[in-house]
Amino acid sequence: MYLTNGTSQWVVQMSEALLQERDHQAKWHGIPVMLQRLYDSSHLNSDLSQIHSIIKEVASFLSMEAMSFVTEERRTAQESTSPNTYTFDLFGGVDLLVEILMRPTLTTQTNFPKMSDDLVKDCLSVLYNCCICMEGVTKSLASRDDFVMFLFTLMSNKKTFLQTATLIEDILGVRKEMIQLEGIPNLPSLVQSFNQQQLANFCRILSVTITEPDLGNDDKHTLLAKNAQQKTNLCPSHSEVNQVALLNIPGFIERLCKLATRKVSEASGASSLLLELQDWYTLLDNALVLDTLMQMATEDAEQSSTESPDESSLVTSPLRHSLPQSMKIVHEIMYKVEVLYVLCVLLIGRQRNQVHRMLAEFKLIPGLNNLFDKLIWRKQTSTHVLHGQNQNCDCSPEISFKIHFLRLLQSFSDHHENKYLLLNAQELNELSAISLKANIPEVEALVNTDRNLICDGKKGLLTRLLSVMKKEPAESSFRFWQARAVESFLRGSTSYADQVFLLKRGLLEHILFCIIDSGCKSRDVLQSYFDLLGELMKFNIDSFKRFNKYVNTEEKFQTFMTQINSSLVDSNMLVRCIILSLDRFESQTDDVRVVEVLSECSLLSYMVRVENRLTILFRLVNIINVQTLTQENVSCLNTSLVVLMLARRQSKLSLYLNALREKEYTEKYPGCLLNNFHNLLCFWQRHYLNKDKDSTCLENSSCILFTYWKETVSVLLDSDRTSLCAIASYIDEAYMDLGRDFLEV
Repeated sequence: MYLTNGTSQWVVQMSEALLQERDHQAKWHGIPVMLQRLYDSSHLNSDLSQIHSIIKEVASFLSMEAMSFVTEERRTAQESTSPNTYTFDLFGGVDLLVEILMRPTLTTQTNFPKMSDDLVKDCLSVLYNCCICMEGVTKSLASRDDFVMFLFTLMSNKKTFLQTATLIEDILGVRKEMIQLEGIPNLPSLVQSFNQQQLANFCRILSVTITEPDLGNDDKHTLLAKNAQQKTNLCPSHSEVNQVALLNIPGFIERLCKLATRKVSEASGASSLLLELQDWYTLLDNALVLDTLMQMATEDAEQSSTESPDESSLVTSPLRHSLPQSMKIVHEIMYKVEVLYVLCVLLIGRQRNQVHRMLAEFKLIPGLNNLFDKLIWRKQTSTHVLHGQNQNCDCSPEISFKIHFLRLLQSFSDHHENKYLLLNAQELNELSAISLKANIPEVEALVNTDRNLICDGKKGLLTRLLSVMKKEPAESSFRFWQARAVESFLRGSTSYADQVFLLKRGLLEHILFCIIDSGCKSRDVLQSYFDLLGELMKFNIDSFKRFNKYVNTEEKFQTFMTQINSSLVDSNMLVRCIILSLDRFESQTDDVRVVEVLSECSLLSYMVRVENRLTILFRLVNIINVQTLTQENVSCLNTSLVVLMLARRQSKLSLYLNALREKEYTEKYPGCLLNNFHNLLCFWQRHYLNKDKDSTCLENSSCILFTYWKETVSVLLDSDRTSLCAIASYIDEAYMDLGRDFLEV
């Protein structure tokens, strides 16, 4: 037998006596001798029972190190904390096990003994334990394409599936190059052979293959870098190709929808559950699962009994009876976390419309609605709601489940007509009645909604989400995702009926309470509430009336404005909505209600003053530059453009540009601000004029034709220094072209 590892070649040539003599001094615990015996026994027609016996003996030395490694703080010097694993790999043990496993694929001989499932499982377990203790082993296995593809063939065997899936997940996590799913032998038939539990576990592997790796470098996330990358990578990425491969598997999405929406009572029985959990624990995968189960069982016991049993009476307490059900719930939650993640990634990919049609057809949304109270948001616990460093960690299944659920709702609703599937029939009728009362046409997407695919029951999914959102503690990190999910329902072309539907449920007052009165300090949560408030108030006179009713003192108004001004990156979308709304209201002064709100609303009175708009404009332009633009802060550039577009409509563009010039000289850095803005607008042209989706979003959200956006940018970038609407006219000759070199990237 040929071994690729040079060390193992050397070992097999050493005498057993020499190895034993050196063993005691080096504290090898007999591992090299065992490997030599294993090598001598590893031939095509050798006794597999003898091989299995040696592997079991080796495994006993390695499993305890792996257990200690995942339960203790990981150190850099891995070989010093896992000496047995280090010795096993040093003397070629890893390569030898790979050779033993892959032997059937390396020979044309057909009459050799077949390896038992238990032998395969033990080989896989030893390899996984080595991966846990030594990252080098994981990387080495990941570099072997033949071995990775071979592992996928082992997944067709139900008895070795879990061990194989766990090892594959670990290996794929460190691969430099993403695996191509199309290269897996017979992928469609393999996936179709999985039962539902196997399919859910397979989703853990899929998550690595359909998501672009995070390079961990902030510079890579700038729009400048992304645009440059898109120019060089004209072909679809590996993850995009893998997504298409999955969608081409017959019945794949339908089965994921069934997994995501099945009830706990429909899952596997307790006996099979216990066996699988035992396997998980043995493999050290989700090692904290038992702690989580015990915690949940304790909570169940506390709810069902007012007495606190001591340790001696634990066996007769409600805990003993509630544990199996709690285990089933967590088991099902852990499955659904993986499934929801895969569905969410597919939903935001290039095949979004195809995925949307499938999710609607297979009734994902009404299915999740039926699970909402009993599983998704079944209870509130003090250990899960407070924001902390472990809030989003993988070792908290319920938290991960809720976040993935909210992200899925956000992706499902965002700029898509299927968003009305989140409502039930009564709520759809309510939207129609709102439009009728306001004497405005119903939104086309609402009219076209297939009522066979909507939510059933007393409440739709959106309404249920609003209910738990209003009960969430102030510092809960769930608030961020909840607000994002609700905001996505409002995004796109503004719908008066959608806004009123949410206003009637007290959403605006709840948001204002969180911003002004709750003491919330989280910037992420506040940003999500600013964005949601902007969508809720945009062009809606009722919203501004309600705002004025809630913010009824100067103290409240100043608190609100302090929150806005503390970070314009977070609040600029709200500022943009206020400015756009004010512009529309000023054209509707024949309406008594509008005139009343214009005269009474403190927020509109603040924004109508030019000096306040100029202050906002100066800050927006000053906090960004071409090199730091990202998907998160590019909104600041677009908000500054909205301010100037509206100024141009009113023939006041020169006034604003001159004010920026005066501000430069006051701050003693002439040319810097306007040159920066000029560079930003040059980038804006390159970025948006080649992106249909982004331009459509700008037009729909602002109700300003994209042609006017383009015209305004062109006017501002005019090189004619005699034009009073061109930025160049306000930059002295000596300060022209500051920082222009960055645009050549």
